[in-house]
Amino acid sequence: MDSLPATVASALVEADSGHSDDTHWPARWQALTAVSVELQSLLVTDPGPELVGLIEQIVTQLADGVAGSRRHRVELADLAHRVLTTHARACAETDPDPIRLADWLLDLQLQHPDAPDVSLSAYADVLDEEGLQHYRERAVTLFEPLPVIGFGETGRYDRARWALLRVMEELAEYTEDVDLQLLVLSKDLSSGWHYLQVATVLRDNARSDEALEWVERGLRAVGGRGAALRLLDLAVEEHLRRGTPHRAVAVCRDAFYARPNLDLYLKIRALVVHTDDWPPLRAELVNHLVQDGSRLAVEVYRRIVEVELARRGIEEQDLVVEWLEQLRGLQPDAFADYLEHIKSRHVADRQLLDELSKRGL
Repeated sequence: MDSLPATVASALVEADSGHSDDTHWPARWQALTAVSVELQSLLVTDPGPELVGLIEQIVTQLADGVAGSRRHRVELADLAHRVLTTHARACAETDPDPIRLADWLLDLQLQHPDAPDVSLSAYADVLDEEGLQHYRERAVTLFEPLPVIGFGETGRYDRARWALLRVMEELAEYTEDVDLQLLVLSKDLSSGWHYLQVATVLRDNARSDEALEWVERGLRAVGGRGAALRLLDLAVEEHLRRGTPHRAVAVCRDAFYARPNLDLYLKIRALVVHTDDWPPLRAELVNHLVQDGSRLAVEVYRRIVEVELARRGIEEQDLVVEWLEQLRGLQPDAFADYLEHIKSRHVADRQLLDELSKRGL
C-alpha cells in the first residue's frame, strides 16, 4: 500500500516533459492503471481511514499530472476520475470526518482547476448536513467577492475563477438552491442574455417581482438590442399573468420610445388592437417616429405603413394615406420609389389607388 504513491510519482516523471520520445509512455500508463486496480482491490480487503488518505494522495498526484501534461491530459484526467470514484466508495466504508472531507474536496478543485469534477451526490451520505453546510459556506465566502463581469465586458475566466464557478454550479445543482444558482448567474452580466437567464430562473421559481426588476435592468443595459425582445416577452407574459395588461403595454411602449422597431409595434398592436386604447396609442407611436425623424425611425415608419395597409379596414384607409403624406415630408428624396413599391404591391386595390390619386400621390 505504501509504495503506490511512489509508483505513481515515478510513472508521471518526465512522462510528458517534452524531452521524451514517448516510447516509455505505454509502460508508465500500465503502471498507473495498475495502481487504480490495486486501490479497488484494497477497498475490498483493507478499507479504512488509511486507504482514504492514500487515495487522496494519489488523486492529488494525478491532478498535478493532468496540469503538467501536454500529451496525456485526457488519459490522466480519466484515470483521476476513476480513482476519485474509488475514493467516494472508500469514504462510504469508513465514515470520515465530514468537515475534513468537505475541505479536501473543495481544496482539490480549487488548487487543481484541471482536477476531475467532484460529484457531491457521490458523497451525500458521508458529508451529511454538517459537511455540506461547511462546504457551502466556504465556497460562497470565496465566490462572493469575485467581480461581476459587466455588460459588454469580456469575461475574465482565469483558472481560479473557472474552478470556483465549477464548484458553485455543481453545488447549486446538487442542493437545488435557487439563491446559489442566482448568485452564479449574476456574476456574469456581459450580455442581455445573461439578464434574461436570471429573470427566467426567478420567474420559474414564482419570484415575479424580482424577475421583472431584472428584466428592467436588462432592458436598460441592452438599449433595445440583442435580447431586448426576449426580455420584453418575459415581461409581457408576467404582466398578463398578474392581470396587469396595462403594465405590459407600458413596458413595450417605453422600449419602443427607446429604440423603435416593427416587432415592438406589432407586439403592442397585438395587446390592444381590439380595445378603444389602440387608435390613440397608435397615433402616439407614429407621431413619435415623425418627431424623431432619424433614419431608423423613418424606416420603422415605412414598415408600419405597409403593415397597416395590409391589415386596414375601410375606415382606416384615410389614416394610412395621411401617413404616406407625412412620410413624403420626412423622406422626400426616397419617397417616389417607396410609393411605387406600395402601388405595385397593391395594384389590384382600386380603392386605395384612387384615394392616392385624389391626394396627388
